[in-house]
Amino acid sequence: MLLPTLLTCLAGCAFLLSPLSEGCGPGRGYGKRRSPRKLAPLAYKQFSPNVAEKTLGASGRYEGKITRNSERFKELTPNYNPDIIFKDEENTGADRMMTQRCKDKLNSLAISVMNLWPGVRLRVTEGWDEDGHHSEESLHYEGRAVDITTSDRDRNKYAMLARLAVEAGFDWVYYESKAHIHCSVKSDHSMAAKSGGCFPGEASVTLASGAQKSIGELRPGERVLAAAGGGELVYSEVLVFLDRDPAARKLFYTLHTEAGARLSLTAAHLVLVAEGNCSEGAPAGRGAFGTVYAGDARPGQCVLVSPGEAGRSGRLSRITRVSAGESRGAFAPLTRHGTLVVDGVVASCYAVVDQHSLAHWAFSPLRLIHSWTGSTGSHRDGVHWYSRLLHWLGTMLLDSGRLHPLGVAQGDG
Repeated sequence: MLLPTLLTCLAGCAFLLSPLSEGCGPGRGYGKRRSPRKLAPLAYKQFSPNVAEKTLGASGRYEGKITRNSERFKELTPNYNPDIIFKDEENTGADRMMTQRCKDKLNSLAISVMNLWPGVRLRVTEGWDEDGHHSEESLHYEGRAVDITTSDRDRNKYAMLARLAVEAGFDWVYYESKAHIHCSVKSDHSMAAKSGGCFPGEASVTLASGAQKSIGELRPGERVLAAAGGGELVYSEVLVFLDRDPAARKLFYTLHTEAGARLSLTAAHLVLVAEGNCSEGAPAGRGAFGTVYAGDARPGQCVLVSPGEAGRSGRLSRITRVSAGESRGAFAPLTRHGTLVVDGVVASCYAVVDQHSLAHWAFSPLRLIHSWTGSTGSHRDGVHWYSRLLHWLGTMLLDSGRLHPLGVAQGDG
């Protein structure tokens, strides 16, 4: 009876949560070396993949225009690669601004261009658009799209340039006109969702002994400071790492609070925030918390900060600003309570699904297995087998409405 019950519960969980199988580890290209193959140029007006640009199978939905004065402007980064020519007809440097994913793919393409055509460089004619020159909901407004040519403007090369863009990893490539190739990428938010939620390796937790320890050195079986449902601090056992990748370099969002605490985590990770107005320094009340993705956290919201020991209630502290930056190591420990205190801030152990309580329920079979056996099975670096199982079930059963954008996109790049 136990096995059918467990499988039924797993199937139900798949409707609610599906951390994707890539985890925080390497993406496409990792593993066996591919055999050389002949590249086929794209035909005029052909696009790859053969679906609409703003669908899950390509670059995904439009998330809103980014302006220089918007909070999301921090998501863009300038590209000063000397191997790329930027037309910059506006003379503002806007064409150099793009998301990190777009920058990575563009830099990869620049190398391919020089390798195939010595002496020729990649040329960007349109990048981030802050002036409204493109159609409504264009990904140019988010820094996720570029229009490209070769530096010699030889149109006989453009069909192969489009193919090189596909091989470089752009999520949608369109031989749009005789004058340029259009390329776009998924949002960095969605790529974070594909890798679930993680903390950086240098993030600190508090052990039951009172000692501080980095998450990168934490081990299953140790007890760390966490929070119970009403905001009371407790020590909770680390059951397993849902994801563990010491070598990964990821984009982390850092929430800065008035109390001086700073919590860093990936965009798709859940953050516990006080709903409605919150009084700075007030104790948390039962049921007072909702959840948002770290990438959606905003100044003015309140998080729960720790007084440093169990048996006391956490205190509310307002987020003053949100920054973004790259760090090494990606770790996702799961505690029995589904929460943990990281760098002095109470955080959820979960990601991708939009509600902490649903995520906690979805992982109840894993906690049940641990209570029966004292273990959840062997697990090395990478994504835990249970997360992979949820992904497998989710690809068949999951409704994506409650997931982080593109959280149910194809699992392998």
